[in-house]
Amino acid sequence: MSNELYNTIARVTDGIYEGIAIGGDVFPGSTLSDHVLRFNSIPRVKMIVVLGELGGRDEYSLVEALKQGKINKPVVAWVSGTCARLFKSEVQFGHAGAKSGGEEESAQAKNQALRDAGAVVPTSYEAFEGAIKETFEKLVEEGKITSVKEVIPPQIPEDLNTAIKSGKVRAPTHIISTISDDRGEEPTYAGVPMSSIVEQGLGVGDVISLLWFKRSLPRYCTRFIEICIMLCADHGPCVSGAHNTIVTARAGKDLVSSLVSGLLTIGPRFGGAIDDAARYFKDAYDRGLTPYEFVEGMKKKGIRVPGIGHRIKRADNRDKRVELLQRFARSNFPSVKYMEYAVEVETYTLSKANNLVLNVDGAIGSLFLDLLAGSGMFTKQEIDEIVGIGYLNGLFVLARSIGLIGHTFDQKRLKQPLYRHPWEDVLYTK
Repeated sequence: MSNELYNTIARVTDGIYEGIAIGGDVFPGSTLSDHVLRFNSIPRVKMIVVLGELGGRDEYSLVEALKQGKINKPVVAWVSGTCARLFKSEVQFGHAGAKSGGEEESAQAKNQALRDAGAVVPTSYEAFEGAIKETFEKLVEEGKITSVKEVIPPQIPEDLNTAIKSGKVRAPTHIISTISDDRGEEPTYAGVPMSSIVEQGLGVGDVISLLWFKRSLPRYCTRFIEICIMLCADHGPCVSGAHNTIVTARAGKDLVSSLVSGLLTIGPRFGGAIDDAARYFKDAYDRGLTPYEFVEGMKKKGIRVPGIGHRIKRADNRDKRVELLQRFARSNFPSVKYMEYAVEVETYTLSKANNLVLNVDGAIGSLFLDLLAGSGMFTKQEIDEIVGIGYLNGLFVLARSIGLIGHTFDQKRLKQPLYRHPWEDVLYTK
């Protein structure tokens, strides 16, 4: 009933200030006259619409308020349930209070009492809308209501599914790729056809160049990438990645599970320091810090210099991988300024301890900065983005995957049985 009345009022007036649904229970929390009197005291309310029902005597309190002149605003009212007289016996309409307990509680009697007290009461519910509209328009004519211009609501857009089926629009792309495309006759890497890659004799480094950096780098760059992968492919069975892979493979897990168990160990203490080394070396060099200022500044911050230090290698027992990388770079790179800066930092750190040598992470990190800056194919912003995203650690992940897969196959081929220690939950090989 309330929804129907709100709809009616909204169509024939300039809007509803407030709507209250009281209900017809025996012990209501508030009465009809309570709210009508409250509305009468609110300046923004210009007219009051009441929809009552047969049963109860609540409407008579409104009748008394109208007779006593307590309400000075137009009241348009209708009491529903006039059809009750068509039934031979008493009928309950919906809930406890909606039934007539006598002539005074009938809808006809209440409507007449409201009409006699001065309320605008139509002859039927069908005429209720017209009475509301007429009262509202009269107030507008008298200048008591300034009619608000109706705002035309925006047109509701067509449903996407309907528009797609009709061919008017396409669904937005949820996943895009800018490195490869397989929609043509053959797949392409960064726009280069697969056949062209094979026919030109390009290598793994060239494919990485296309898929990671989306451009064809010079041959010395792609060769350097390949050397990095070869030198970092494996570092023996005792490092954490290889150990995890071996244990997982010997436990009977599949290749992917064994590989992933090893890859998950990669972090700042195992293979994940290349990006950090590049980041810190680049920042220090670009700011013009001396090795002393750089190292001591890191020490004050409580941060170990990434790319410096090794558990086994010493000043008199250098990492052969670092030497190979430096030798290649000095012979092929246009500039090795970042690497030479890393070497100067190493010279200073070796004065502190014999094992604070430039390790393979530091060598790759500093040399990759030289590759990016010296090739002339990357902007400063692109170089910062490459270092920030983690491209360089990706080299180690790719390289070490080769070794970890090898460890998996190796363990699958081994025939030595496993036995469990009698009092420890540890697996051993005989």
